[in-house]
Amino acid sequence: MTTRTSAAVPGSRTSAGTPPAAEAGAPDTTTAWLTRLRLNPLSKAVQHDLRDAAALHRRVMTLVPDGLGDSPRARSGLLFRLDHDGAGTPVLLVQSRTVPNAQRLPAAYAQVQTRDMSPLLGALRPGLAVHYRLLGNAIKRCGPHSTEGRWKQALALYGPDAEQWWATRAHQSGLTLHSLQADRPDTPSARHGSARTPRRDKVVIHHNGTRFEGTATIHDAEALRHALLHGIGRAKSYGCGLLSLAPAHLDA
Repeated sequence: MTTRTSAAVPGSRTSAGTPPAAEAGAPDTTTAWLTRLRLNPLSKAVQHDLRDAAALHRRVMTLVPDGLGDSPRARSGLLFRLDHDGAGTPVLLVQSRTVPNAQRLPAAYAQVQTRDMSPLLGALRPGLAVHYRLLGNAIKRCGPHSTEGRWKQALALYGPDAEQWWATRAHQSGLTLHSLQADRPDTPSARHGSARTPRRDKVVIHHNGTRFEGTATIHDAEALRHALLHGIGRAKSYGCGLLSLAPAHLDA
């Protein structure tokens, strides 16, 4: 863990229940919905999903409509991140540009709250102080003459290298950082194979993730809206890339 200095945008009110209706299967490219699922640790479906990032990805995809084509995650703008509340209860944040349908989740899977992010996106402006949080897939690709690995091989970044990865992308995303804390949470692991492949025979792929938190000031509101709606970095199907913002008060 590292801390550099001191560092969340006003959002809409959180409301439980079903959000306003929208045309089925038609992603809204100007706003998004943020769904907070306080997972039930006694649910066998939850226990299964928490053991496998690929299974968790399939579960959150049930919140968006079917029939979105070859790239349903990208078309629906679906991003998600697994957090824990103060009591250690798993909390799954899911963002999408289609209205989520929580009725497609298993019974007793989670307590669900959804809010429209339009007020938050409309409130972004240069000079606004925010607190941010991101689980980022901090990696670099090896060049053709690299001595660290094969050409185009993805290498995980740690420590100052991971912090520099985020600092660069934060600036590109419209944020001027004032503080940065980086932690290594549990690495998302995904099991890949057909539905008939026994669990022990599935290929396990680990996705490097670093949690970045701190304070920042917005210098480019349009770039920040794009980053919020589209996510940051790779491994979005495995819980990386969702940027969260909340109001902050910077020390004078």
